[in-house]
Amino acid sequence: MALVAGVDSSTQACKVVVRDAETGRLVREGRASHPEGTEVDPEAWWTALETALDQAGGLDDVEALSVGGQQHGMVCLDEDGRVVRPALLWNDTRSAGAATDLIAELGHGDAARGRQAWADAVGLVPVASFTVTKLRWLARAEPERAARVAAVCLPHDWLTWRLAGTGRLEDLVTDRGDASGTGYWSPATESYRTDLLELGFGRSLVLPRVLGPAERAGQVAGGRTLLGPGTGDNAAAALGVGAQVGDVVLSLGTSGVVSTVSTTPAADPSGIVAGFADATGHFLPLVVTLNAARVLDATARLLGVDHDVLSRLALSAPEGSGGLVLVPYLEGERTPDKPWSTGAVHGLTLATSDPAHLARAAVEGLLCGLADGLDAIRSTGSEARRVLLVGGAARSEAVRRLAPAVLGVPVLVPPPGEYVADGAARQAAWVLGGGEAAPEWPASETQSYDAPATPDVRARYAEVRDLTAARLEPSA
Repeated sequence: MALVAGVDSSTQACKVVVRDAETGRLVREGRASHPEGTEVDPEAWWTALETALDQAGGLDDVEALSVGGQQHGMVCLDEDGRVVRPALLWNDTRSAGAATDLIAELGHGDAARGRQAWADAVGLVPVASFTVTKLRWLARAEPERAARVAAVCLPHDWLTWRLAGTGRLEDLVTDRGDASGTGYWSPATESYRTDLLELGFGRSLVLPRVLGPAERAGQVAGGRTLLGPGTGDNAAAALGVGAQVGDVVLSLGTSGVVSTVSTTPAADPSGIVAGFADATGHFLPLVVTLNAARVLDATARLLGVDHDVLSRLALSAPEGSGGLVLVPYLEGERTPDKPWSTGAVHGLTLATSDPAHLARAAVEGLLCGLADGLDAIRSTGSEARRVLLVGGAARSEAVRRLAPAVLGVPVLVPPPGEYVADGAARQAAWVLGGGEAAPEWPASETQSYDAPATPDVRARYAEVRDLTAARLEPSA
């Protein structure tokens, strides 16, 4: 029995699964936490990976391994391969001003023209999440550190490179799925746009070589375990859940992610849809919100209840929460691009001033924001036949039962799993098999949910979603 390992190096933790390469059967697993915050020393990821691998029984009998990682994080290395500064993560919003500047600059002072130019070039419009904006922030805010940077890579790239152990910058590799979230790689042309990198940072840098979906990236130092190219977490999750063309994957974790597998690249000048690539050779048009599962965490904390009670409260309240709407921009927001916004509650009356109405408003508000994202993906021409609901908040019965009504399509919920790590393991098995075809592992049993659409809930949310306060923008 050949074994393969998949790694999910997420914002919050590192998870490792070891699976049978032929059947996908889970053999063992491990986990270790990551530090909190929006900037992290990459060595913390490496320490967590070592711990999680040890918990999962090590790699002595593992034939191949791939890493799925949080997207966009900026890992800067000097000419000797040392990390220059803590990595800025996807949810660090300090480069929001840099994003605005880059749009204007590519449009020669015209923001609309700039958005179109970025979308045409790389399938996305800069927001604070994307790596190119973080590089601009670094060049302007920390010029001494910026001067030391020789190479830039992403979290999964860096971990794969560390596993290979060569220490040479020229051995950095990535894949098309993760590269497509940098702002300087084009899914349409499958090539780097070094001119946009230079626009962002001011000069050229060593960039990881982009590997094909099942191309070998080398092997683990001191062992025989093959390394796959790895990919970004969203592409890995789509591979792990077995998403097909027309399937929408809605992931409710730290962020909320709406993505669909498509045969054509997307280019949305509004910037709502990011035209990413996937891990199979197709494309993954995607919308991300900063606020997802933690909206439910915050509401449960506010009400002094656990998540099961929160769910029961939400289901006990009427559809539409009696007009009460929670706009869930608790940490600013990426989609829509409101990095300095705050959350808001509208429609508070004597009749809606109770835990049940607030609980339902939280669930409906969370889902309405994601439904807006699904509408945006449809507007680019992508199909949306059904939704596969995954992530921590998918465990909520209220989320499951209300999702098809708010989203307007049937919802399937696979059993809870580590779908990013599973997708990475499936990629590893693909590499081990010589790259002919991704292995067909048996699909997990799913629960199906369907309900009539609730357009009134969406309409009420639309009336108030932009009536949000804003924090003062911090200085650079």
